[in-house]
Amino acid sequence: MDNKSLPLVTVIIASYNHAHYIEQTIDSVVQQTYPQIELLVIDDGSKDHSVALLTQLQKKYGFDLLIQQNKGLSRTLNEAIARAKGSFIVSFGSDDIMLPNRIATQISYLKDKPEVGICASNMDIIDAEGKLYPDSKQKHRHAPFRRLNFEDVFLQRKPGAMAATLMFRKEALDKVGGFDPNIRLEDVYIMLAITHAGYFMDILPDVLSLYRQHATNTYKNLPFMFDNACMTYARFKDSPHYQEVQMRMCNSMFLKSAAKDKTLAKRILKQIPIKYWNSKTIRGLFRLCFSKTAKNT
Repeated sequence: MDNKSLPLVTVIIASYNHAHYIEQTIDSVVQQTYPQIELLVIDDGSKDHSVALLTQLQKKYGFDLLIQQNKGLSRTLNEAIARAKGSFIVSFGSDDIMLPNRIATQISYLKDKPEVGICASNMDIIDAEGKLYPDSKQKHRHAPFRRLNFEDVFLQRKPGAMAATLMFRKEALDKVGGFDPNIRLEDVYIMLAITHAGYFMDILPDVLSLYRQHATNTYKNLPFMFDNACMTYARFKDSPHYQEVQMRMCNSMFLKSAAKDKTLAKRILKQIPIKYWNSKTIRGLFRLCFSKTAKNT
């Protein structure tokens, strides 16, 4: 097939203080086997030496580079999507790595499936220096193929998708108005929004990306995760399962925070009526009472 007849894929990398990782990330996009890629890189107000490095990389590879004051990821992604030329969009973390056949594999799958708004895949986890974690730490990453609708995602009935693997049909993003600029947990929101709009999310069994774990990963910021999860689920409170989902999340976050951030744990516990207490609540109470933490109040 002539390359010009292949759909254009826009890869968007929004970078913030990831000078240590960004070159590997960009290299992994440039080295994709798929020939029709538009690469948009945005530095969102970095305070490290990212701008100087990105300027050098732009001269080397010729991608579209925008340097801006910090706007936050969701706003930055929406602005990039608005000027994207591709019919498929990949928003990719500036610390993660694509395997060479990632784009080609997902486009090949999506080409005759207009009902699929999001295509994802499995992934492997690497450490801060790019070394692959042992198999014992890769559990839940190599699940078989699954197709998810809104309730599957909302109720977590099947293994979900990881942000480092998402490819969006642009028309699906346009249909839901893109990312919510007030929600900074953008991947969870957009998966729910697109499936809520009637599209499916298909997750391939292939390992197509490498997710980098390091000291500043967002998921380690428990107050951030809790507050944004609450805002995300509130957008779908019309679902009959909203209360169930909200309380399950609260119990899970209470357990996670009970030994690490007692101030947050106490705030969450106040939001869980006794009738929604479960085994995680009890375990969390034990941790809250008997563990030590620097944030104890």
